[in-house]
Amino acid sequence: MSAIAETTAGKIEGTEENGLCVFRGVPFAAPPVGALRFQAPQPVEPWTGVREAKTFGPISLQAQNEMLEALLPPSDPPQPQSEDCLYLNVWTPALDSAARPVMVWIHGGAFTIGSGSEEYYNGAHLAARGEVVVVTINYRLGALGFLNLPALGETNFGMRDQVAALRWVQDNIANFGGDPGNVTIFGESAGGMSVASLMASPEAAGLFQKAIPQSGAGHNALSVEETNATAFRFCEALGIAADDVDALMTADPADILAASVAVDPIASAESAADMADAGASPTPQMPFQPVIDGAFLSQLPIDHIRNGSADGVATLVGSLDEEMKLLAAAGPSEPMSEAAVTAMLGMMHPDGAAAYASYRAARRERGEDDSPTEIFVAVIGDVMLRVPGLRLADAQTSRAPTYAYLFDWKSPGMDGALGSCHALELPFVFGTHATAPEFCGAGPDADAFAELAMDTWLAFAKTGNPAGDGVDAPSWDTAVKPIQVLGRNPRVEHDWRGSEISVWDEVIS
Repeated sequence: MSAIAETTAGKIEGTEENGLCVFRGVPFAAPPVGALRFQAPQPVEPWTGVREAKTFGPISLQAQNEMLEALLPPSDPPQPQSEDCLYLNVWTPALDSAARPVMVWIHGGAFTIGSGSEEYYNGAHLAARGEVVVVTINYRLGALGFLNLPALGETNFGMRDQVAALRWVQDNIANFGGDPGNVTIFGESAGGMSVASLMASPEAAGLFQKAIPQSGAGHNALSVEETNATAFRFCEALGIAADDVDALMTADPADILAASVAVDPIASAESAADMADAGASPTPQMPFQPVIDGAFLSQLPIDHIRNGSADGVATLVGSLDEEMKLLAAAGPSEPMSEAAVTAMLGMMHPDGAAAYASYRAARRERGEDDSPTEIFVAVIGDVMLRVPGLRLADAQTSRAPTYAYLFDWKSPGMDGALGSCHALELPFVFGTHATAPEFCGAGPDADAFAELAMDTWLAFAKTGNPAGDGVDAPSWDTAVKPIQVLGRNPRVEHDWRGSEISVWDEVIS
């Protein structure tokens, strides 16, 4: 069965599947090719007749990255790639005037891999269970999305792609049974960082009412100087002069990908320790990420948010309890020594030995593994993801209803070595856990947990409060720090792992 919907650019034909209307590969901006390469997204050229929207559109050009693909297994068969990638997908219960809540998903992948059409991100389960409209989007990645070269005159193409998709939602979603006045943006890892950047940017103001940054928050953006330096190295790897815009605009896409990998320390990493060593930095530095360009962002997203950029935007922010165990398990690595971990901590903290001792004492008190490797993994997860998320909660709680969550469901993968690791919440939030039983687990407990995760996200999208039958959800309080813990034992914890987190109180602002 087919389904026909009207958009501002013309009619599209999707399919009816299991009681839902599904539209795939819907263009939300003009193809960013030719003269539009390295330019802000432009409006879609209208069409006559009915355009087919039954298959996913091409995904953004991206190079294979074994470390990052450990976080999100690549599609099999691989999805077609193209510079012509600005497409979105819609799952809706009906094409009517019901004005349902809308949930817009922004995928992660270190701003260099991923797409809105990954199997984990099938919106059917959320749309059917919650009577909501689910939208997943693509955006330009790597150099094509985030190169900041003075000769180009603009940057943040990938972030502006996200804004263009949100504008499409405002202009069109009512025709898909959705409410443009009740839009929740949610994303994980680089997608969570994107959510925080959208909360911060004046260019996205008013395009959504709720936000869920998952395992990524508002501390990820680079200065013009940092991104210019990367751009110059990129041009050198590409074999062109930094002021030769014509050569850049006509460069072969494969060469652009190769040059992107050449300037990316994460791309060549084989283990978490390698990532920490990248660029003599304690945490891996993503060369392509939002740019503080004075227009899209004027400062770090967290500082915009502190200053009220997201006033009134209800926020649910959180992470997993053992984020970096996935990276630690993704590549071969010898056990780390106390001296090595203390030295790495010293790159992040003014007193690495004291910080190490605090982590070790807290883990011993809870009866957890306090080996140097485990401490290193915990530290990197806290510095990169958990602490920024809590800082965002601190910043937003006086501006709008704000809640914090923590996933502590354990993966059975690698004989339990993965724990509650990065990306594990994705298939539960989307209800697609049955596609990856080796990662998620299987059986009635996993099914029940997926229902809890979906219902928590759906409750927040509908009401701005994630509380439900499974567990209470007190609003964030900077003094007692209540966290909604989601796992086999749903509960509320206060200041969870606070003794370790407090190590960063005067270090990460």
